[in-house]
Amino acid sequence: MNEFVRGLRLWFAPQRIREEGETPDYRFSLANERTFLAWIRTALALIGGGFAVDQFLPELAWGVRAGLALALLASGVLCALRAVNHWVRCERAMRHGEDLPVSRFPTLLGLGVAVVAVAMVVVVLFGWEGR
Repeated sequence: MNEFVRGLRLWFAPQRIREEGETPDYRFSLANERTFLAWIRTALALIGGGFAVDQFLPELAWGVRAGLALALLASGVLCALRAVNHWVRCERAMRHGEDLPVSRFPTLLGLGVAVVAVAMVVVVLFGWEGR
């Protein structure tokens, strides 16, 4: 079976992960779960920020406001999806005694948030008003 499909199935049937490898020390599984929850909190914060930009900055030009809001909302969606994917990949790696998977996602998310933050600084400094 395709590895991607197999991993995706574990998103919706996580009990199946017990069929793989050996049970790791429960502390590592709980740490993996805490990391998952941290990613979910980050996703919620990004989504909340996207709604805040859209709702509380009506004086911004529509395109600027929509662009910033959509960038934050999209980042939140990607972060939430990545949280599940990362949890499954880490759990599988621990059960098989492999190194934990590495990812470029934190770097991409950090850069994306930084770009939005710089855009917001420009908006605050120059007062980009809608016309």
